[in-house]
Amino acid sequence: MSHERIRLLNSKDGVLMPVMNFENCQAVRAGRYVFLRGQTGLALDNKTFIGKGDPAAQAENAMQCVKTLIEEAGAQMEDICKITTYVTEREYRNDVYPVLAKHLQGIGPVSTGLVVEGLADPDIDFEIDVFAVIPDERL
Repeated sequence: MSHERIRLLNSKDGVLMPVMNFENCQAVRAGRYVFLRGQTGLALDNKTFIGKGDPAAQAENAMQCVKTLIEEAGAQMEDICKITTYVTEREYRNDVYPVLAKHLQGIGPVSTGLVVEGLADPDIDFEIDVFAVIPDERL
């Protein structure tokens, strides 16, 4: 089975790195495995940024994008196994984790949280990486 690349895009057509010519996609399904590109306040159109100065709004947008992408890949939110979150200030955890808890209620993924000096753009305060595995009975 070949990998399914979902929502192919090029950075030159987006808002974050328009001077680069970097092809990538929003999600990859490799058999039962689903990998998502880091989700932030950047909308799925790759042109609109939501939540400048508001990490909770960025997290809300990111989780809505996660749900859309997971479903487009043929998975469900409960298939999420591992998340890695990044915030640019330690205190932003108090803003973003309630948003994550709302969207991941009852799922209980493995989670790693990092405080980093910066992300791809100075306006990005939050990013989440998501990895999911579709169970055998739904393949």
